[in-house]
Formats: sequence, structure tokens, C-alpha cells
Amino acid sequence: MKAPVTTVLSTTTSATAVVGQSSTHESARAQVLGQAPYLDDVPELRGTLYAAPILSTISHGTLHGVDSSEALRMPGVRGVVLTADIPGDPILAAFGHDEPIFALDKVWHVGQVIGLVVADSVMAARRAARKVVADITPLPAVLDTATAIAQQSFVLPPVHVQRGDADAGLARAAQRLQGTLEVGGQEHFYLEGQIAYVIPSEQNQWVVHSSTQHPGEVQEWVAHALGVGAHAVTVQCRRMGGGFGGKETQAGHLAVWSALAARKFACPIKLRLDRDDDFMITGKRHPFSYEWDVGFDASGLITGLKLQMAVHCGFSADLSGPVADRAIFHADNAYFLSDVSITSYRCKLNTQSHTAFRGFGGPQGVIVIETIMGDIAHTLGLDPLEVRRRNYYDADATSPRAITHYQMKVEDNILLPMTQKLEQDANYQQRLAAISAWNAQNSVLQRGMAITPVKFGISFTATLFNQAGALVHVYTDGTVQVNHGGTEMGQGLNTKVAQIVADELGVPLSQVQVTASDTSKVPNASATAASSGTDLNGRAAQYAAGKVRNNLAAFVAGLANCGAGAITFSGGLIHSPSGSRPFNAVVKEAYANRIQLWSDGFYRTPKIHYDKATLTGRPFYYFAYGLACTEVAIDTLTGESKVLAIDVLYDAGRSINPAIDIGQVEGGFIQGMGWLTTEQLVWNDKGVLTTHAPSTYKIPATGDIPEHFKVELFNEPNREDNVGGSKAVGEPPFMLAISVYEALRNAIASARQQQGKTGVVQLQAPATAEHVLQSLQR
Repeated sequence: MKAPVTTVLSTTTSATAVVGQSSTHESARAQVLGQAPYLDDVPELRGTLYAAPILSTISHGTLHGVDSSEALRMPGVRGVVLTADIPGDPILAAFGHDEPIFALDKVWHVGQVIGLVVADSVMAARRAARKVVADITPLPAVLDTATAIAQQSFVLPPVHVQRGDADAGLARAAQRLQGTLEVGGQEHFYLEGQIAYVIPSEQNQWVVHSSTQHPGEVQEWVAHALGVGAHAVTVQCRRMGGGFGGKETQAGHLAVWSALAARKFACPIKLRLDRDDDFMITGKRHPFSYEWDVGFDASGLITGLKLQMAVHCGFSADLSGPVADRAIFHADNAYFLSDVSITSYRCKLNTQSHTAFRGFGGPQGVIVIETIMGDIAHTLGLDPLEVRRRNYYDADATSPRAITHYQMKVEDNILLPMTQKLEQDANYQQRLAAISAWNAQNSVLQRGMAITPVKFGISFTATLFNQAGALVHVYTDGTVQVNHGGTEMGQGLNTKVAQIVADELGVPLSQVQVTASDTSKVPNASATAASSGTDLNGRAAQYAAGKVRNNLAAFVAGLANCGAGAITFSGGLIHSPSGSRPFNAVVKEAYANRIQLWSDGFYRTPKIHYDKATLTGRPFYYFAYGLACTEVAIDTLTGESKVLAIDVLYDAGRSINPAIDIGQVEGGFIQGMGWLTTEQLVWNDKGVLTTHAPSTYKIPATGDIPEHFKVELFNEPNREDNVGGSKAVGEPPFMLAISVYEALRNAIASARQQQGKTGVVQLQAPATAEHVLQSLQR
């Protein structure tokens, strides 16, 4: 397969600047050589035992007890850990306080953890866990949102947001459409599964190695379960083999379970889920069910919209509240909705408790409005791109059409020039004509193409998480060590932070080292999520380095008899009016003169605020934008589909590291493509997840990536004061893959037209071959 085509617009930097350069990922060489240790590579202490979970085989029932006698007779088995072994609160310290550590008097889904088996080896523990018999009396299970709404089965109360008068907007509309949509969930499928290793320390203290995006929360959860103070628990994480949101909250479960076992058996405990158990236990991206009524005029301009979202939350709240809220925030995507009413039902079902996933509800908001835009265009016989462009927010921030339905001004809208650029660069109109000609000559293979935009808000919707801390240590040899509250999961956060610090101190990147996340160094750190890892931690590290730089500048200014403002740092040198000296030499001299060479930095995102009761205000610091043009083909006989070409234009602001940002765009797009094409989660009528292994759950492979995969970064600095003028790049590209879904719907529309069928294309997501065939036959 040919390598994807990539393009980067040049970034203006000084000759010695590190920020803006495509520096190699800090762990890349070690990863290629197999020398980058992950948690399961951490050397185990003598006496380490291994745990495996005891799982419910019933989706809902009354738990009377467990019989572990057969398991305890097996070779190497040391014992079991159950609810009675919890010294602290038996309910996890999650926001909703509604999820037991182990099943209590009831089980709520197939795969719920009832307890652990502890043994001398991993396989002994796993084999024994399957011999434990749970005494459960089945109860009726709720497995779909229609039943949940009818029975008022919710993990959280419904939420309603409106602007204007949706009923009036619909009544005056020239045309109206009603529709429904089912969008499935998605398994995180990280390369490194969920894992924790807990080591008892002296005086009831605990060291927790966790593959987690949120070490601070793991610390809180473990302390809560053990009944100790947070100061007695240290959580460390050097790197993860992928997270994607699946390790934001749910890594905490394994850490708690391991800690309880470590306490009972007074020895180190490792718990690593195998892939099947990981599927059965952990939550996924939330599936959504939608109903809508939309009114529009002859040009495709929306005049009224009533939208219902039913969120498949699973058995507990987890992060379903903020996920569902963000879906509401992003139900507009790039479009002004004058009269709109949105109702969100957070449904309690007897399945795994669904959790964060890249985009955090944003994709589920964006896909429904993009589906509506496609339906309007098809109904009117217009180019879908023109209908989308007709509904864009105004670029003039003072316009009434530049205010979202949650009352935030869109002050940085650059979608129109981006759309014009991608339309021209991708030869959209010419290719559209060629596709039309192809489809007219071919009845079996039909092609489709679509351009879809993304406007994605950047900040945690839980405002308290928009803060970060960092430490910067300059050693006497001039080398620099940085520690911050973020976590590295392959996305290049540590590389970008090191670049920022290197530039702040004017030293080569090789002189800066970022160390493992550690709750004993930076406390109360937020999760690395919401695409804000660099925004928060990079700016905190910059502030910390800036304090050290100021100390050195004042010291050199005293030597040079000038003001500190005359001192500059670049190229490994410190410059004054009287000359330049090596950074390393100045540091050594400063130490001899008792100048502080380390400092802390703290950053809190400015300007953000909103009313959680009404979901109105400014929940986001800024928006990141992007567009994708995707061409596909479908086989009308089999329903199979193939992505033929992808062109992406993404707004990364002034990129800190273009190579890493392009990698994130590519990876996010392909992961989004998987969500909408091949990655299907299926629960049967007993509540069993039947797609729980690579044999039945299909993520995209290299053969699914087209030869033409062009990514270009739109070169305009962030209009807000963000670190380096950059913008977030983790989550927004994921939603660009909705262009794949819309291109498929356009191909299906062409085939249906040839068959003499009318009406909008109804395509359930993911667009598997089966779903494509069903759509063709409706």
C-alpha cells in the first residue's frame, strides 16, 4: 500500500525555535526498539499475586451469594475478594455515587464484577474465576431505550434545552421532514488493555501503577475504598498503550479491585483483563437513538427543529451526564439553529455502564444534524454542501446568527474560507460530475462523495477540570526535568510539553525530559481528556519554566548591569547587552549564588462559565474547525463499501508539532470511520454482548485506508491566547469521518434513484454491509 499523502503548511518560527517543528515523538525510538515499558512490563516484586474477576452471567437479578469452593480447591489459588473485604465505602467514589465496587444485592449486567479470585499465576486466577458459581435469581431486564423511557428508567433526569419557538418555526416552514436514526456504540480497543498493579507500602500506604488517563481520580477512588486519606495513595503512570476515554474513569475500577486484594493478602497484586473480559466489563461509546422534526425553506435553511436524543447509558451514570450534555452542545455542529428544542433522555439499561470516548458525546451530536442536512438536500434536490453552507454560522461575531442555542457567541468562525479552500483543493465540483457520470453507467458499483464540517468546542464541560499544574526542575548541568498532571497515551503530549519548555528556556529539545505522571508530584490533576492536554499542561509547564527563566534573567541582568528585560534566551545561550553565555554555565553559576532553579506553574482556562441547570453560557474557550471530503463506493449486490479517497483540512491553529498533529488527524479520522462502518456492538435478547473479541468486532485495518489520504493544516493562529497560538487536535478530527457516512448515503441515494425508489436514505450506523443492503431495499 502506498503511504498516505500528507501536506503541512509552513509555520513561522525563529531559527532556533522548537515549537512549530515536527520533532520526533519522545518515545518513538524506544517504542520501535521495544524498549518503552508499559505497565505490564514493570518488574514485579517478589511475592506478587494475580487477580481475575468473577463475572455475572445474568443481565439483571438478585444476588444471594457465591460458591467459591471449587475454585479454592484449584492449584495455586490463594482466595477470593468479595464485598465483605471492603474496609471503606462499598460504592465507588464516582460523581453519581451509584456504582458498587462489587455487585451487592443485585447484578445489573452480564459481565458485572462480583468479586476476584487471587492466585499464584495469571492463568490459575482466570481459570478459577470461571469456577465460582453465583446464586442469582433473574429479574426483568431493560435493554432498549423505548422500554427505558416507557418505564422512566433513567440514570439521571431528562434535560431540555430550547431557543426561540420550535413549534412556530416548524409551522411556518415551507417543508418539513420527520426522521429517526440509530447510531451504535464503539469499543475503545486500546492496544494495552485495562491493567493495574498495586504495591502495599509502609504504614498503610499504597503505590498504584495504573494505565489511566486520570491518576488523581484513581488516587481518590482507591483511598475511598480502602478507607484511608488520599495522601496515603500514590498513583503513577508513565505511558498508556491507548486510552481514547476508556481509561478516564474505568481504569479506576481495576486499581480499586487490585488495592482491595493487596490489602487482604498483604502483598503486591496485579490485575490485567484479557480482551474478552475487557469487552464484557467495561463501558463503550454511548449508542444513541434519535427522533426529529425539522422545517426548512426552499434553499435548505432550517427554520425550526425538534430533536429527541435517547442515550444508552448502561446501568450507572459514570460520565453519561456530561457526555449527553456535550451531545446537546454539538447538536448544532457548524449551523445556526434559530428555533430549536432538544430533549435528552439518559436511559438506564442492563448493560455495561458506558463511558467517555474520543469526542465525548460530540460525535453523537454532530452526526444527527449532518444526517438532517443530508436529508434536506436530498429532499430539495440540492448539493448537500450548498445546504450545509447555507446554514453556517455567520462569520461576523456581532451577527444574531453567530450565537449558539446555548447562548455562546461564535467569535472565531473560519469555516467559510476553509470550505472554499477544501472545495477547490479537492476538486469537489469536478469529481462530483465524474461520480454522477460513473453512476449513470454502472448499476452495481455506485459512488458517492460528501464534504462535512466540524465545529468543536474545546474545554471540559465540567468547568472544575479546566486547570493544570506542572513542575520544572533545572539541574546544575543545565538539563531540565518536567513533570505535569497530564498522561501520555501515544498522542504526543509529553513531546509537545517538552517543546514548549525548551523554547521558554531557549535550550535544545534534547535537554528537556518529561517524567511519569505522579500524584505525589502534581496533585489534584485533571483527566487527560477533552482535547485539552496540551492547552492545560503545556501552559502550566510554560508558566513554571517562565519563573525559572525570570530568576536566571534577573541574575544575569545583575551581572551585566542592565534590566532583566534586556536578557533573552535562545539556541542554548543566554544573551545580554554585554555578550552571550552558555545556558549550562549560567545555571551552574546561578546555583552557586543560591538562585532558585526549579518552580511550579498553574493554569486555569479563562472566560469559561455556564449554568448547568439551563446549559447556557460559555462552556468552551474556543472552537476548533475542520472539513473532510470523502469519496466512497458501494456494491449494491452485497452491501460492501470502500473508502476511495480522503481530503482533510484541519484547523490546528499554529501547530506546536505538525507531524504529531497530522498523525492525530489521521488516527482520529480512521477511528471515526471505524465507528461508522465496521465496528458493530451487538447485545442479544439476554443482554449478552455477543461481539466481544476481534473475531466478531472489526476495527479498520491497513487495507481500509485509501492510497489518497491527504491532510493539510490550516495555518491561522488561535484567536484566543492559547499556548503557542495552537488549537486542540485530539478529538475534533474524529467527527470528520462523518463525511464517510454521508458519502455512503449519497451513493445509496444514487442507487435507489436508479431503482425508482423515493424518500430519504435511512441508514443505521455503523454502515455495515447488512445495513447498507437494508437501506438500499427500503
